[in-house]
Amino acid sequence: MTLRLLHYSDVENAYDAPDRIGRLAGTVRARRDADTLVFGTGDNTSPGVLPLVTRGEQALDFFAAVEPDADTFGNHDFDYGPDRALELVDRAPQPWLCANVRRDGAPFGRDHDVHPWRVFEAGGARVGVFGVVTPKTASINPATGDVSFSDPIVAAEAAVEALREQDVDYIVCLSHLGRGDEQLATAVDVDVVLGGHNHAETVERLGDTLLTRPGANGEILFEIDLPAREVTRHIVVEGPLNESIRDAMADRMAAAGVDDRVATVEEPIERTEAACFGGESRVGNFVADAYRWYADADVGLQNAGGIRSGPPLTDEVTVGDLISLVPFEEPLAVAEVSGATLRRAFAQGEGSRLGFGEPDWWHAHVSGATLVYDRAAGDLREATVGGEPIRPDRTYRVALSDYLLHSDDEFPALDEHHRVDRLEVQYRVLEAYARELSIDPQVEGRIKWV
Repeated sequence: MTLRLLHYSDVENAYDAPDRIGRLAGTVRARRDADTLVFGTGDNTSPGVLPLVTRGEQALDFFAAVEPDADTFGNHDFDYGPDRALELVDRAPQPWLCANVRRDGAPFGRDHDVHPWRVFEAGGARVGVFGVVTPKTASINPATGDVSFSDPIVAAEAAVEALREQDVDYIVCLSHLGRGDEQLATAVDVDVVLGGHNHAETVERLGDTLLTRPGANGEILFEIDLPAREVTRHIVVEGPLNESIRDAMADRMAAAGVDDRVATVEEPIERTEAACFGGESRVGNFVADAYRWYADADVGLQNAGGIRSGPPLTDEVTVGDLISLVPFEEPLAVAEVSGATLRRAFAQGEGSRLGFGEPDWWHAHVSGATLVYDRAAGDLREATVGGEPIRPDRTYRVALSDYLLHSDDEFPALDEHHRVDRLEVQYRVLEAYARELSIDPQVEGRIKWV
């Protein structure tokens, strides 16, 4: 008998596109039978406009329609705090598997439907499944509160040992590690790693282990056949439509009250992965400019991962469109830093050391500054602020997401002791800027490669 796995991950702002989330649900249901297991690998409740407005509630509609066999946590599944995450677990039809999350000295969610591992039967096979999430979750998501995240490799080894004792035919890992998937696949004896967190679509064979990551926003569903380990890629927009899910999301979006127009954009502003992570872009400049303007700062700094990809901003731009760009209840902060620290932060804009992206991604969008970077050498050659070279002993005022002062993952040169103020929530800053100055960013040579 053939066992089929269906793998979705990082659904995120697909909920804001009713037709797409309806087709993801329809594609899952169309490909499912008695020999199939359906798994999600994190960030399937948030972020997005509807996730922000409903605090993840909208995901329950999707889960009820597709009835996953299991999901694991992603970093964004804690966006509304650990207690809200457990509320959603209690109301979702599937168990949640995560072996490296703890709270109060005990496994997180042990009194709820959260488990380190579980055995499923399908396709004539016994399948042992466990989950892990990036240990950087507490650093990259301040809302995790008192939840801690341990070494995923140690947790995976313990889960595999326990599952081997259950006489399983296959072991599958549900992973939200990003580029840590590759290490897990080579270090731990598993048959399949179903990955997430890294939004780059991936199908890779590492020795005897198959690794898949379907990318973000519900655009791709992977189908894996075992024992052949063949992978079929389903393009969701070409799939069948689940009209009930489409209508449910459309109704939720209409009720959200985010369709107030704030500006008109004549030349569409792209929000593709390339626009977010490829260096200077119009969308990055818009966000960074809004931050600098609102805070009356020397520099605006926006991390590329904080800008969510999606349809271009064009024609009548609404409040909802701006929320979808930075869909977090995160305030704009003001930091005061020395020129030496600011230069170190700018140098950390390259992406090779980050676990959620690709090595050639660029992570810094700036306003009020220009950067010249030697990518081959991994070196920031030049940096100016206000047209002048950065002075190491001068203090600079930087407007940025408060998240960047909490996280030691992105721009670790900046931390909470640099904060001098917290201002309005980020998307409200974009709204104020758009209403006052409209939206017409240009690429100006702020970031250059040599």
